[in-house]
Amino acid sequence: MSAVSQDPSEPIVIIGAGPAGLTAAHQLTKLGRQPIVLEADDVVGGISRTVEKNGWRFDIGGHRFFTKVPEVEALWHEILPDDDFLLRPRMSRIFFEGKFYDYPLRAMNALTNLGLLEAARCVASYGWVRLRPPADCTTFEGWTASRFGWRLYRKFFKTYTEKVWGVPADTIQADWAAQRIKNLSLGRAVVNAVRPRRNQTDITSLIEEFQYPRLGPGMMWETCRDTVVSRGARLHHGQRVVGIIHDQGRANAVCTAGPDGTVAQWPARHIISTMPIGELIAAMSPSPPEVVLEAAKALQHRDFLTVALVIPDRLAFADNWIYIHEPGVRLGRIQNFRSWSPFMVKPGFTCLGLEYFVNEGDDLWTMSDTDLVALGEGELATLGLVPTGTVTEGYVVRMPKAYPVYDAWYSGHIDTLREWLAANTPNVHPVGRNGMHKYNNQDHSMLTAMLTVENICDGTAHDIWNVNVEQQYHEQRSSV
Repeated sequence: MSAVSQDPSEPIVIIGAGPAGLTAAHQLTKLGRQPIVLEADDVVGGISRTVEKNGWRFDIGGHRFFTKVPEVEALWHEILPDDDFLLRPRMSRIFFEGKFYDYPLRAMNALTNLGLLEAARCVASYGWVRLRPPADCTTFEGWTASRFGWRLYRKFFKTYTEKVWGVPADTIQADWAAQRIKNLSLGRAVVNAVRPRRNQTDITSLIEEFQYPRLGPGMMWETCRDTVVSRGARLHHGQRVVGIIHDQGRANAVCTAGPDGTVAQWPARHIISTMPIGELIAAMSPSPPEVVLEAAKALQHRDFLTVALVIPDRLAFADNWIYIHEPGVRLGRIQNFRSWSPFMVKPGFTCLGLEYFVNEGDDLWTMSDTDLVALGEGELATLGLVPTGTVTEGYVVRMPKAYPVYDAWYSGHIDTLREWLAANTPNVHPVGRNGMHKYNNQDHSMLTAMLTVENICDGTAHDIWNVNVEQQYHEQRSSV
């Protein structure tokens, strides 16, 4: 572990002004520290920003403010006053073959929609995997099929998962399913559906509402930015990290290139990094051994773009979001931002966020905004969700490196990078989703930053790599 930083004048550099980076800055400034925050973009919030276009506000994906970590919830309300939070009903469904299915799957709803014959086949398929589990449960395909049966897996999980990741589901590791689905299964859903309520005191329940800032999550991070700057933190936009200088077992400085290409050097006693961990390793000077560089280079990300379409509110669905499992369209998910907050849209209208999972440089990523808006409008009509000719405005936002990919080799690569960092730069602290190449929610990213600040300033020994490994599904809360 790196040495405890007890001198308030010692420079601490934070790379990135997303939830993890700004949380670290917030906690440090509460302790009287004045960190330097280096952000490559011209806005804060990372993937949790809120984009504003012509008076419309929309998220890059949806960001519910729900957590099982009391310290994180307390920090949300420390950053924003209670009056800025709305309590919103949670509603999300799957759209498949022209029908809506509750999500997470509820046994009676799913089996009723499927019809008696198909429902019987799905139940029989589930019974079969209880007797003959998939041979390989280390992949998303095997892990999910073992809990829902092959038939339900192919209907409700395979198509959407392959849209998200752009690769066959049997090449994605079960780690991702374990983080997103946890202990849900068809058997558990059926038992919960038929078990008398008086006997359900020990059963977890899905959350039915969540908190949400009235102007979107960006409202929180813009407020947090203003708070930390007022306390003495220095935030520099347009600073792309090009080097981490290290020597004799410590990192000493961060080098950045500004918008005009000017290189700056920022001395550092500690570095808290939210940049992709593979890029962090590649920026090390002198360079790590080739085997470490190869592990860093092998880590992959999935990119993301939102097509925001304005339509009359009467044509919208009530859900916060809908998963599109239809294989005939490229659309993956739809947000209805009025259902998140009526303050994000204009009277009589709503803004739908059509989400496409892409790879930077592919045909969708390079498609013109005009063509993407037309594609989105056409796919809504194809699905029968919104009639053609009802879209009044359209906007596009591209977000690179939105999702760390859990392929068959990522875990070993991460172990290689962690071992090298611990041995050579123990005062470099990766945090957050991309910083750790871990599919963290916003609250998990914040918690890694909070614990890291305690490690730096108080000498605690929190293992932040254990954050977000609990076994319970992240949308479930125990009723006991």
